[in-house]
Amino acid sequence: MKASKIAYRPVGLALGAISGLVAGAAFKQAWKVMGHDDDAPDATDEDRSLQEVLLAAALQGAIFAAVKAAVDRAGAAAYRRLTGTWPG
Repeated sequence: MKASKIAYRPVGLALGAISGLVAGAAFKQAWKVMGHDDDAPDATDEDRSLQEVLLAAALQGAIFAAVKAAVDRAGAAAYRRLTGTWPG
């Protein structure tokens, strides 16, 4: 494993935790904007329709993936600016 990859690992872990928090907040806001006042449904919520559960899961997955990719890319670019090497 390359030294730059090893050195970047703690940074990547911290960015991953931060991106999870940001994505969670973004999803809650998106769910409210879509006209839902309450929390997003869980798969086991008996009083929610399958359509609503699947919509929430798809939206949450898309938001989490996009935020994670954006944060990971920004972190790697910042790492390159600081060290001169790409962490991948």
